[in-house]
Amino acid sequence: MASTPVSGDVLVRATVLRDIARHAEQAAPNECCGLLIGTGAGVESVHPARNLRQSPTRYLVDPADHFAAIKSSRQAGLVVVGAYHSHPTSSAWPSQTDEQEASDADFLYLIVSLVTGETRGFRLVEGRLQAVPLRVAGCSLSGKVRRSSG
Repeated sequence: MASTPVSGDVLVRATVLRDIARHAEQAAPNECCGLLIGTGAGVESVHPARNLRQSPTRYLVDPADHFAAIKSSRQAGLVVVGAYHSHPTSSAWPSQTDEQEASDADFLYLIVSLVTGETRGFRLVEGRLQAVPLRVAGCSLSGKVRRSSG
């Protein structure tokens, strides 16, 4: 699925991407999921969640984990700014199910692919997930980040 990036890049700490990749590898062959914690300007940390679907193609964030993320982010003066999940056997582009289940236009959605090693960012715009540029360590990355192998 090719799309035009949505204006306005998103700052994501490199540690966030490493934490998401590690979570994805640990959850494989199932999808991992979690919440993104930060500010309107970017993502500072992740709050891993249990995937209630325990599936290689679907995820559902455990509501208890979502509430815990809200509580811990508030205590840190931050907010839940989005969600992430993995695609263990496909690319880091939203599936039809991902688009159908996305519901928050204010959320940042990150998808990491265990196949390609890429992480891409999306926002919901007029009912479709549109790519957003991710900026990591001062680099503008046009909506994708390739993990280093080391």
